Amino acid sequence: MNKKSYIEFEILKILQTWGSIVLLSAPLIMALLILLDYLIIPEHFLKFLTFRLVSILLFIALFFLNKIKFSKYYQTSITITATIIASFMIELMILSTGGHQSTYYAGMIISYIFIIGLLPISLRMTILLASIIYSIYLIPLLILNSITNIKVFANNNLFLISIFIIGFIWRYINQKLLIKELSLEYDLSKDKEQLKTYSTQLEELVQERTKELTESEQRFRALFDNANDGVVVLDKNGIIINMNNKFCEMHGFYKEALIGTHFRLLEVEDNKDENKERLKRILNGEPLVFETEHYKRDGTNILLEVSSKGISIGGDLYVQSFHRDITEKKAIQEQLIQSQKMESIGALAGGIAHNFNNLLTAILGYAELLQEYSDLDAESKQRVNNIESSARKAGVLVSKLLSFSRREKFEVLPLNLNDVINDSVKLLEGVLDKRIGLKTELSEGIPTIEGDPNQLEQVIMNFMVNARDAMPDGGLITIKTSMIEVRKGTLDIPAYIMPGRYVLLTISDTGFGIPNEIINRIFDPFFTTKEKGKGTGLGLATVYGIINNHKGYITVQSVIDKGSTFDVFLPVSDKAAFKAIKPKLFSVSGHENILLVDDEEEVLNFIKDILETHGYNVIPASNPLAAVDIFKNFAADIHLVIADIIMPLMEGKELVQILKTIKPDIKIIAVSGYSDEVITKDEMMIDEFIGKPFEVYKMLSTVRRLLDTGIRKLPPY
Repeated sequence: MNKKSYIEFEILKILQTWGSIVLLSAPLIMALLILLDYLIIPEHFLKFLTFRLVSILLFIALFFLNKIKFSKYYQTSITITATIIASFMIELMILSTGGHQSTYYAGMIISYIFIIGLLPISLRMTILLASIIYSIYLIPLLILNSITNIKVFANNNLFLISIFIIGFIWRYINQKLLIKELSLEYDLSKDKEQLKTYSTQLEELVQERTKELTESEQRFRALFDNANDGVVVLDKNGIIINMNNKFCEMHGFYKEALIGTHFRLLEVEDNKDENKERLKRILNGEPLVFETEHYKRDGTNILLEVSSKGISIGGDLYVQSFHRDITEKKAIQEQLIQSQKMESIGALAGGIAHNFNNLLTAILGYAELLQEYSDLDAESKQRVNNIESSARKAGVLVSKLLSFSRREKFEVLPLNLNDVINDSVKLLEGVLDKRIGLKTELSEGIPTIEGDPNQLEQVIMNFMVNARDAMPDGGLITIKTSMIEVRKGTLDIPAYIMPGRYVLLTISDTGFGIPNEIINRIFDPFFTTKEKGKGTGLGLATVYGIINNHKGYITVQSVIDKGSTFDVFLPVSDKAAFKAIKPKLFSVSGHENILLVDDEEEVLNFIKDILETHGYNVIPASNPLAAVDIFKNFAADIHLVIADIIMPLMEGKELVQILKTIKPDIKIIAVSGYSDEVITKDEMMIDEFIGKPFEVYKMLSTVRRLLDTGIRKLPPY
């Protein structure tokens, strides 16, 4: 069935259905009008009763006839017949009550409205029925009734014609709407048929897809709930409506406790205003990635990297956020930044220390020569002593700078950390306040480490002095040692500490603690909270440099008014502890030829002076290029070379290589204000290294030993 046939068929069904309703309701309306006849025109009541009863019987007959057959022409015929019956009945009443002046002409209007208002007739049918009704009204009046009141007659006709026109328009609009509605119904029915055609296949497909969707939903729910990142969904007001297990785990709350609460309750106080602004930007369509800090259920804070975006679901706007815990990452970043900062400052400090060491070498050397070889009175000797004392104090300060910058020479030996601690404790027991207790808990079974005992002793003493200063009213210092094995992901161990076996040195106090705002600066050089004149700010900076130089790590925890704890991780060594052997004394004088190279004139003259004083023949050179020229001409007569390593024009390593190329067996002593490990490597091909400033006897004894035995005595590394 095409659309046109469908529409005609449906209109016919409606016509039959509503035709039956009209035919059945017409007798009921006429029954009411019988009462009206009795009240208004009792003189015609019996006549009109006859008309109405006959009409009622005819309508009932048509009602049953309408049910018998279903066709366009059949239902149309019944509609026309019913219209004629009603119109003739009304016309008879009109003729009986004054003809053209009768008010019963209104019955024609009622019949017309009743028919076109309830029956889905076509426009042509509407015109036909209107013509039938108007003809039945007008023609008998013109034939059987004398028109005496032209105005009333004209008024009645005009009124009837107006009603017919209005009814026509009404039916036109309704018919268009009906056709449009039926057209849509047809389209829908066709779609339904098509859907029904596919329904069998769809049912099977739906069953299969339902199973797949169930599995898919379970997979995606598992992905959501078991994601490594915490996922939370907020409504446009910031209320939490859903979250995954990781988000709950991060914050320490159960899901039921968080759903329905406002997200700002998790934000730390400082971020709440910023969070409000971020929510506004996200709802305006801007995706954001930012860092923030949240409260946890246990009262601690967690640092998070958050990726948020607005999403639309069912016409409503929501915010979906992924939260990644970056607390550990931030700690590593801070450690890296601290390390880079220390490296930069250390490079600067090392350069300054190198220049100072050159100056101090000359000052201390000449002061020592004045003391030993000059005939001075007591007052002059005291002045020289003062010069030497001040220079040595400056040397200690430079040594601290070099320790911080990791450029100071140190001798790595296998040792037991407990021995170093015991020696340090003995030194400090006498200087600690009587109100300060000292407790040691040293593990007997700890393995050896490799380090410089003097520098490790300096680390321990720095910690203890700081602990003492943090407890002006007394307290307790506790020193512990233990062996710890760090594995990847070990709890309570910072991630930047490499896996391995360590000896753990823990020094804690019960002092006033370190405020959070400065705890990241305590290892900075020259940073101190002590009063002017009571600290240089190099203590912990030196400690940091020493521990890094020993390939170790430092961590610190502190609580205000409860104290601080420093943990030092030192790598374990499998070597046996070193036992020192006292050196033997020997003569330091000689007569050999020595090539001396140094770009600092004061240092050059000082070393030349002490060597010549002890009988050596010194050939000075103020730069590496001059030294190479001299060595080329007199290599056979030169027994030893003493050269600075850091000089302009040519690096010390290059100078040494050239000299060794010319004379492979030449003995070379390197001197420098630096003492970096690169200088002490065998690949430098030097025989001995002496750091500036140095004592006269050390230089002379080293020269004599190399000339007599040729034994190299570089520190093991």
